[in-house]
Amino acid sequence: MRILPRLFAIVAALSLLTQPASAQSVLRDAETEALLNDMAAPLVAAAGLSPGNVEIVMINDRSVNAFVAGGQAVYIHSGLIEKADTAAEVQGVIAHELGHITGGHVITSSQGYAKASRISILSMLLGVAAAVAGAGDAAMGVMMAGQQAAMGKFLAFSRVQESAADAAGAQYLSKAGMSGRGSLAFFKKLQSMEFRYGVSQSDDAGYGSTHPMSGDRIARLTRDYEADPAWAKPDDAQLQARFERVKAKLAGYIQEPAQTLRQYPETDTTAPARYARAYAFHKQALMDKALSETDALLKIDPDDPYFLELEGQVLLESGRPADAIEPLREATALTSNQPLIASLFGHALIATEDKSHYAEAEQVLRAAVARDRLNPFAWYQLGVIYAANGDMPRARLASAEQQVMSGQYTEALRSAQAAEAGLETGTPDWLRAQDIAMQARGELERGKKRK
Repeated sequence: MRILPRLFAIVAALSLLTQPASAQSVLRDAETEALLNDMAAPLVAAAGLSPGNVEIVMINDRSVNAFVAGGQAVYIHSGLIEKADTAAEVQGVIAHELGHITGGHVITSSQGYAKASRISILSMLLGVAAAVAGAGDAAMGVMMAGQQAAMGKFLAFSRVQESAADAAGAQYLSKAGMSGRGSLAFFKKLQSMEFRYGVSQSDDAGYGSTHPMSGDRIARLTRDYEADPAWAKPDDAQLQARFERVKAKLAGYIQEPAQTLRQYPETDTTAPARYARAYAFHKQALMDKALSETDALLKIDPDDPYFLELEGQVLLESGRPADAIEPLREATALTSNQPLIASLFGHALIATEDKSHYAEAEQVLRAAVARDRLNPFAWYQLGVIYAANGDMPRARLASAEQQVMSGQYTEALRSAQAAEAGLETGTPDWLRAQDIAMQARGELERGKKRK
């Protein structure tokens, strides 16, 4: 490992803004995505954006962070969900990130970088000139001072954007009729983290940061939030209950089972605790205990699709695909064929290795990818079905879809070319194979240029 020079640190910081998820895995869960979309919807409307065009994505990263990327995507780290105590806290973060989107900050970050680059490049040229003249120490001093100025310019630009996003987020919360208490509570958590890690709270400390100091942000936002008519409005109890379930599910999925069982002991019989323990027991291969928790959840609400999905998942991944079919079929129907749940259902049908289920599996999986093309797992399962039915060109096409989404561009190109060769010319599938081949070639060429 090595420390990047400061000039390259600026480039790295910018690349995180423009390509944030490329090196990180996305966590996908039907219940979690439904909750995040419902939490964001009134804020998206308040920001003047179309809910269907804004994507809320959860990243598998236990650090406390959120950011925006190109287009209208808000990325939330799983660590932020773990750290938050309320849905309102997460909504405050979403409101802030929407402020970055409406402010066009991903695009304008390039302006801040350009200004910083000009300073740094100029300092390098001056340093080279000094070195040629024989003043080596002076050359090094000029270059270091120039790079420090470049970093300061970029950080100042970033802090202005963060302050603008804070103000916009407060406006969106107000317009949506939501209290800013959750937003302030989360900023106070960040401030506590700053104290814990020894971040200076002095007036000049913020000059070395991409964000304004949390204390300054809290003071400024407190004035705005307390003056807002929604300040005393209670949080949405239904959203909070859903958030507690999702948070527990996430803990059970991500944490080590021992940690989950300490956090959610068996004396806790609430639905979130049972959710967390079901995942913990399942990870320990304690199928009977995991199913005991899912049975208890279904006694609370036998028609809850996410409880049914969990039961089906435990059964399927424990080697009982035939038993998983009915709960997953019911969960799929109750959610109007939600693609992630439908994909799991299709997988269970295939895993029985009973050919009488294959026609239904193909129907379910085709519907799933039609609603959610960015689902490599569903494409893989669909490819299995096509291959089992002897339809190798479409099996190759499904593989190409899965491979290009997974960054396997060489394999995707090979699969797309094989699919194109076997499909009827001019059909939609033939055209799609051409598109994937073109995309894969483009990515491979960009990879060569980067090297």
